[in-house]
Amino acid sequence: QVRLVESGGGFVQAGGSLRLSCEASGSVASISLMAWYRQAPGNERELVARIFSSGSTNYADSVKDRFTISRADAKNTAYLQMNNLKPADTGVYYCNAVIRLVGSPLVERVYWGQGTQVTVSS
Repeated sequence: QVRLVESGGGFVQAGGSLRLSCEASGSVASISLMAWYRQAPGNERELVARIFSSGSTNYADSVKDRFTISRADAKNTAYLQMNNLKPADTGVYYCNAVIRLVGSPLVERVYWGQGTQVTVSS
């Protein structure tokens, strides 16, 4: 089985920075995609950023030029560097990954982390 474990959330004032980490552990053969989503109270979960195995990235318009997603394949880990944080960035941030398991090279499965809270005060 596979687990995604997020860390790095917390409380920060507007203009501050945080770095989130997401590590996939277990029977991981390869990871084709890692992404960060967030959900604010009363809102739907939305895509923040994603990174493919090629290194290609996509960002939500609201975070472009402030957030940077990266990955360390040797550690099965993705990072989200968040700079110039705004109160509108407040929410629970979830890690998402599309993973091939050891022994099942033809099957990709989607996994979610448990979420980490980010709170930005004005």
